[in-house]
Amino acid sequence: MFAIVAESSDRLSWQPVPDVAPAAGEILIKVAAAGVNRADLLQAAGKYPPPPGASDIIGLEVSGTIEAVGDHVAHWSPGQQVCALLAGGGYAEYVAVPAGQVMPVPDGVELAHAAALPEVACTVWSNLVMTAGLRASQLLLVHGGASGIGTHAIQVARALNCRVAVTAGSRNKLDLCAELGAEITIDYRNEDFVDVVRSAGGADVILDIMGALYLDRNVDALADDGRMVIIGMQGGAKAELNIAKLLGKRGGIFATALRARPVEGPGGKSDIVARVVDDVWPMVADGLVRPVIGAEFPIAEAQAAHELLSSGDVSGKVLLRVDV
Repeated sequence: MFAIVAESSDRLSWQPVPDVAPAAGEILIKVAAAGVNRADLLQAAGKYPPPPGASDIIGLEVSGTIEAVGDHVAHWSPGQQVCALLAGGGYAEYVAVPAGQVMPVPDGVELAHAAALPEVACTVWSNLVMTAGLRASQLLLVHGGASGIGTHAIQVARALNCRVAVTAGSRNKLDLCAELGAEITIDYRNEDFVDVVRSAGGADVILDIMGALYLDRNVDALADDGRMVIIGMQGGAKAELNIAKLLGKRGGIFATALRARPVEGPGGKSDIVARVVDDVWPMVADGLVRPVIGAEFPIAEAQAAHELLSSGDVSGKVLLRVDV
């Protein structure tokens, strides 16, 4: 089969690699499209190796058609259209994935576009609902509101009847966030998100991709009993925390990662995937949540896709389409 091989961060090539086959409990998917994530850029640069036992091919999510199933796999059969959350291996013609990480394509979504959903849906639902307990009428602050995760988080929060505030760095991105349902849009280049969010009563939940850079200001922006979930470190890994300020708000801070979670068990990837299918896919079928696609490339042009995502000049998800 063919797959993208990362010879360096700026040299991604489509070339022959050994075929993959499904082990017991796995499903082999013929890939229609793969989603591009910042973790993929880090892996290509040698800064984010795959978990032990995972494929060293880049790619954390795909959509496609089941080619074969391994032993002890129930409820799935060849020919079904699916999407899947991966620990690696997505930039390829075929990928083998644990059956518990495979999902049906939601009603109303084109097969290729379904590749834009697994990573964002599992990240958003596991962090906002399963971890932070976001519920109706609460205020959610999303940093990077026009990103793939941000555009999905806005829609899910609105479907839960929450209020949403976002930060972004351009008018076009803020307008997209407003179109998706954000009622408070903050240009972080010219406005202080702390002042804006405090004037709205403070954030009950913050979804943060910045890490160290925003840690102290995020605590300032929290409402009493607020919860912050850190899912990225674009602003660095180390910062000083004023614990007294956090105590004064009875605040909570969580830091989570999806890729290295176990497949099975409470809070494992299969558990999260099942919750997403039960709770988020109906939102998609009802038109309350849709994949936001910012750009699509043939998979042989993965390098250009990485450069676009790295530039920040795209909103929503970037996809790689595979023609087999």
